Amino acid sequence: MMKKIAKGAAFGLLAIIVTGTGYIAAITPGGLSGFWLMASTVAGLNTSANAAEKSSLQVPQGFSLELVAQDLGYVRFVAPTEQDDLVATIADRGQVMLLQDKDQNGTAETQTVLIDGLNEPQGIAFDGDWLYFSESGTVSRVLFDHSTGRLAGEIEPILQDLPYDLIHKAKAIGISPDRKLYVAVGSPCNVCEPEDPRYAAMLRSELDGGDPQIFARGLRNSVGFDWAPWSNDLYATVNARDLLGDNFPPDELNLVVEGGFYGWPYVNGDNIPDPDFGHKRPDLADAAIVPAFNFRPHNAPLDIHFVKGHTSLPDSFKRTALVALHGSWNRSTLDGYKVISLHWDDKGNIQSRDFVSGFLAHDGIMGRPAGITQDSQGRFYITDDLGGQIYRVEYSEDNENLKPNS
Repeated sequence: MMKKIAKGAAFGLLAIIVTGTGYIAAITPGGLSGFWLMASTVAGLNTSANAAEKSSLQVPQGFSLELVAQDLGYVRFVAPTEQDDLVATIADRGQVMLLQDKDQNGTAETQTVLIDGLNEPQGIAFDGDWLYFSESGTVSRVLFDHSTGRLAGEIEPILQDLPYDLIHKAKAIGISPDRKLYVAVGSPCNVCEPEDPRYAAMLRSELDGGDPQIFARGLRNSVGFDWAPWSNDLYATVNARDLLGDNFPPDELNLVVEGGFYGWPYVNGDNIPDPDFGHKRPDLADAAIVPAFNFRPHNAPLDIHFVKGHTSLPDSFKRTALVALHGSWNRSTLDGYKVISLHWDDKGNIQSRDFVSGFLAHDGIMGRPAGITQDSQGRFYITDDLGGQIYRVEYSEDNENLKPNS
């Protein structure tokens, strides 16, 4: 593998960052510089992560875990078809891929490239027969035949010239309950005041891309959002700024409302002024909406998926979301690298529990959870973009008497 070494950055500060593309580079408080390297060179990463055994992963009582696809490259986000096949984005290969278990043996042995030659595809979503997908600067859609697993029309770019820079390129997308298209645009830097107001924002448009507008601002880098099925409230995960130490600021879960401002770059966490930009816009800082929930600092929450009602799941998952913690890069001790479940009570309080843990092992990082989805049978699928793998997690009452890792 050819590698280039990152050069020293301004102010004598040099840090390693795993960016939205799966590469790393030098970063300063205001932005990013240097040359790209492959993610497997990050200190602490187990470069043979695609050989990770499922036995190292822990799931709650009553759940089982199986490896259903591997050797997928930098697989990011995934969505089920009406046949419960999977469509996944492979960022480093520039592909949207269909994964099928045709012989029903539990493994998606058939891997078909639906779309190729894309610019780091990330977000993926279905609206009926329309398949939506995002690239760094574009959102497109194409008709999809669920019965055959084939495209049924030409690709239609519907949002173009979306802003992106060297970092935070991923464009999470979603279709709201009232059938609008939402797109999250990350910031172009660690902390700065970008000129384009679409940076660090949630965008909304019609399903054909018409009437695009900024829905909410101050969301530094949201790489996952979903709507709570009991209220239709929109929640988005946010990766907070870096280079302020191990324990600050916390990453965030935000309840996103139209016209809301969520703090970046002027305040962090529960509206604590930023040391670099906190003095610049006291009017915006005072108006910032505090997070609904704080994740541990630098855990890098990516995709969030609200559990949809299904008779096979226990009652404790009625008001629950699963969140993929991609894992820290700028802590002296690594943290995250797991999937957690967030549980809402009747008063709106949120509690966190481990759902799939063990990606961070004693000998290194065995995987980095990124995307989460759920099929019509209530089964969850979790992507691991470091290992190039997809896991299925399934609940059964028959598993209740088994040990959690069985």
